Amino acid sequence: MSNPFDLTGKVALVTGANTGIGQGIAVALAEAGADIAAAGSASPPDETRVLVEGLGRRFHAIRADLSTLAPVPGLVEETVGTLGQLDILVNNAGIIRRADALDFTEADWDAVMDVNLKAAFFLCQAFGRYAIGRGRKGKIINIASMLSFQGGIRVPSYTASKSGIAGITRLLANEWAGKGINVNALAPGYVATNNTAALRADEKRNAEILGRIPAGRWSQPSDLGGPAVFLASAASDYVHGIILPVDGGWLAR
Repeated sequence: MSNPFDLTGKVALVTGANTGIGQGIAVALAEAGADIAAAGSASPPDETRVLVEGLGRRFHAIRADLSTLAPVPGLVEETVGTLGQLDILVNNAGIIRRADALDFTEADWDAVMDVNLKAAFFLCQAFGRYAIGRGRKGKIINIASMLSFQGGIRVPSYTASKSGIAGITRLLANEWAGKGINVNALAPGYVATNNTAALRADEKRNAEILGRIPAGRWSQPSDLGGPAVFLASAASDYVHGIILPVDGGWLAR
């Protein structure tokens, strides 16, 4: 094996790849050789397209509202139909709602759980049915969080969803490792994205967060790229069910 990190000839489906972590991962996978399908319902992934195609890789955008399960089977079908196959799934799409636990609404609970956990599980299922049904190997990378390990504050449904992501990552690894599917997760630390804009704008919370990060800075989405390539590549063929922190040392503190 000359380069175990080479993804040439592979196809990855990345949800929520228009900005932030999803974009950083999609570009890193393309740099390693993969073609990219990007699925999401937010702004069109035009910038991600330019970056991926600029690397000489194919790019296909799929409009999909992951607050429901309706588009999930079609994501796998359209990716395979357009790009010829599917080897890597990155479940990155996610939302967050903030409020004190005493005031948290059912609507905010359901909205976050539907996108962050329910859609992620059933997209894993659709990927598994495709790959296992055809005897293909595959890689699933779920996006967990520091709140897969910790409780956090004022984000009850987000904490529940990311704790759930860690759980289903381990469960699917147990079921599918022997079938040639690697299921793992990345747990980003505090990343400078739209989801964390409110935290970074809060002077007190921002200072508290930076004070605990040994690396001394917020992460950038590109910091997730290398770990994602590792989990998507042959270099991780014997890695199953891990929740890999990419946190600047946050959990070690």
